[in-house]
Amino acid sequence: MTAPFVILALLTIGGAVAAMALRNLVHCALSLVVTLAGLAALFLQLDAEFAGFAQILVYVGAVAILIVFAILLTRGVEPPPPARITTATGWGLAIALAAFLTVAGALASSAVTRRAAASAPELTVRAIGDKLMLDYVLPLEAIGLLLTAALIGAVIIAMQEGEKK
Repeated sequence: MTAPFVILALLTIGGAVAAMALRNLVHCALSLVVTLAGLAALFLQLDAEFAGFAQILVYVGAVAILIVFAILLTRGVEPPPPARITTATGWGLAIALAAFLTVAGALASSAVTRRAAASAPELTVRAIGDKLMLDYVLPLEAIGLLLTAALIGAVIIAMQEGEKK
C-alpha cells in the first residue's frame, strides 16, 4: 500500500463514519460529499479515469448537491425531535461484521471472480463511450429525461414554497 492510497482510504472511511454519526443533517450530507470525492480519487489512483470522473460529475457534482439543496429547501421552522439513544450499537456492529465476512468469503471462494480476473478484457474510455452511444442510447436518454424532470419538479416545489411565504 502506498501513502496516497492510505490517506485517501482514511479520508473516505472518515467521511463515511461522519455521515453516519453526525446529528446535523447538513453536516451528514457534506460528509457524504467528502466520501464520494474520496472514492473518486481512489478510482483515479487505480487508473480508472472514466469511473473516477463519472463519480465526480454524477455523484459529487449532481447527486450530493441535490441532496444538500433538498435538505435546505425542506427544512421546517419547528425544532427537531430529540434523538433517541440506542443501546444496540454492539449488535449492529456484530451484524455488520458478519455480513461483511459472509460477502468477503463468498467473493474469495468464487471461481467466477478468479476467472474474471484472469480473462478480463481491457476497457478503455473510448470503448465505454462507444457502448453507451451505440448500444445503450435509449436508456441513457431515458435517464437524462428522468433527471431533468426531477430537477424541474424540485424547482417547481421550491417556487411554490417561496410564494406561500
